Amino acid sequence: MAEKASAYLVQRLGTGFGEVEPLYAGSVLHVGRSPKNDLVLKDDLSSRDHAELYFAEDRWYLRDLESLNGTKLNGERVHGDVSLTEGDEILFGQSHFSFVENLNNLPGYVPETVLMSSPETDKITISQPSTKYHLIPDQLQKLSENYPEKKDTILGLGILYRLGVDMGKATTLEELVGFVLKGLMEGVPAEVGAVLSVKDSRSQELIAYQHRHANAKNYHKVSQFVTEEVLSHKSAIIAQSVNTDPRYKHRDSIADLKVLSLICAPVIFEEKVLGLIHLYSTGASTLHSEHLFFTQAVAGQLGIAWHQLKRQQALSSMNRELRDTLKLESELVGSSPALKSILGQVARVAETNATVLIRGESGSGKELIARAIHFNSPRKEGPLVCLNCAAITESLIESELFGHERGAFTGATEKMIGKFEAADHGTIFLDEIGEMPLSTQSKFLRVLEGHSFERLGGNNQIRVDVRVVAATNRDLEDAVRQGSFRRDLFFRLQVIEFQVPPLRDRLTDIPELADYFLKRFTKEVGRKIKGFTPGALQKLQTYHWPGNVRELKNVIERCVALSSGPIIDASDIWLSSLDLKPSTSVIAAYEPLSIEELERRHIMATLEHTQWNKSQAAGILAIERSTLDRKIKSYNIKRESDD
Repeated sequence: MAEKASAYLVQRLGTGFGEVEPLYAGSVLHVGRSPKNDLVLKDDLSSRDHAELYFAEDRWYLRDLESLNGTKLNGERVHGDVSLTEGDEILFGQSHFSFVENLNNLPGYVPETVLMSSPETDKITISQPSTKYHLIPDQLQKLSENYPEKKDTILGLGILYRLGVDMGKATTLEELVGFVLKGLMEGVPAEVGAVLSVKDSRSQELIAYQHRHANAKNYHKVSQFVTEEVLSHKSAIIAQSVNTDPRYKHRDSIADLKVLSLICAPVIFEEKVLGLIHLYSTGASTLHSEHLFFTQAVAGQLGIAWHQLKRQQALSSMNRELRDTLKLESELVGSSPALKSILGQVARVAETNATVLIRGESGSGKELIARAIHFNSPRKEGPLVCLNCAAITESLIESELFGHERGAFTGATEKMIGKFEAADHGTIFLDEIGEMPLSTQSKFLRVLEGHSFERLGGNNQIRVDVRVVAATNRDLEDAVRQGSFRRDLFFRLQVIEFQVPPLRDRLTDIPELADYFLKRFTKEVGRKIKGFTPGALQKLQTYHWPGNVRELKNVIERCVALSSGPIIDASDIWLSSLDLKPSTSVIAAYEPLSIEELERRHIMATLEHTQWNKSQAAGILAIERSTLDRKIKSYNIKRESDD
């Protein structure tokens, strides 16, 4: 006796079902594009060896085999082994399946015939009762011949069904009308069909027309008199014998066209006439009442679809206008040409998945650019994970990026997922990428190239879908020449590059930025400060801003905290007296110094100049405070008072 299947994997095709794969306890079902699999997927988005299902502990489990596009269970990407329950929906690439333990539990399915099988036989095939209207014309014709008394009804309903499906696919009015004319010419024996739009002034404009005979190239309106009658009464008109009907036989336009019968129907939505359907016959076929009823049914469908399409286009247009008005969902403030250029680039790049490298001085807004890219991209519903490479010690940065297993190193008391896993289906922003250790760069490059990775201390391969945005204020080209940054990683990061202008190059943005920060900080502290005096704005705009936007933000925050009046004046603004421009009045004598010694001396001189104010020193040196601390420790720099 053949073994009985314990569960089934049922292919979903639209609203119906396809092949059924029986699942037998004790066996493993291999799924993939390769012919060697038990379930072969004809899907370009599936991998050769995509996934497998196996039975253990009285239940079925699903395991993804590191497929390129992943396996999803009920909309969530599968990681590791997950158990299956009745009714679970599984997606291998784009191939959709349902997991059921009983075929009768398939939602919305009433089986007509179920052919069972054993493990040695072919797959189960399900035959569902299909609607008689979802047929091609030849099939409809044959079906109607079995019911001659209902021939017109069967043919008409079949056409209407398919026409409704086609109309739902239309994205433009012209495409919609094209589907309608095709259906009308199939259901009505007219030689000519046309759809016209009706303007507010009752004037009509031809959208599209169709001749039954391919050699007929032109369309002529039937009669303005007929059109006016339909518009006045909002009702369809049929003239079965135009040449004997006293209302039409003397109309020149009808006589010239030799029209024998015609139909004109309004396309209405909520009492408003959107358009007209014109049909006329010049040959032996006469249009009769059944054709009128069919045309009215098509006009009713067209009215709804027309309105919905107009509404959709209006919403899309409104959305574009709002996006143009709001520019980008970001905190980037200003209207200078330099910033507008950056915003334009962000808008274009955000829609792609390309890796982005953002370069610019410390405090110029590189992270804001990264946030703008993420929140204006298709990944905006996913996470945005940020990591400052300079703020993490060399021994821990790999763990931060890729995670670790419990016991991987001293202090790893529990498993931790890394930033890449946390950013799956989103964006990871790596600030100060130039400070990433060489030992980590090689593994990072492999992940950037789309390879899987392992957590520290683990052996499970992990694959993520992450967009990488990196930023630096270092000269990476120089770092490549010195050997502290990999050449291949540099070129892989530089797919798209942004150069963020320093604040001194967009001084016209300062009033907007100052006002933005003023409103932000007054709201936080509850102060009532209205704005800046002209003298205060002039003072802000004539300063060289070595700390860029970050320094401006700190200056305004200080003003709000210390100012006592309702308006900030020039005397309320404290600006640094540091001048970063090199002096050319004195040329120092040459000393044979290494780069390290030169850097050590410069850091020491800067710290003494700022009286060991590390924040100010970091601003002058254009590096992060954490980077400065690391260099002080590395060079063993000590304050004289500490000796």
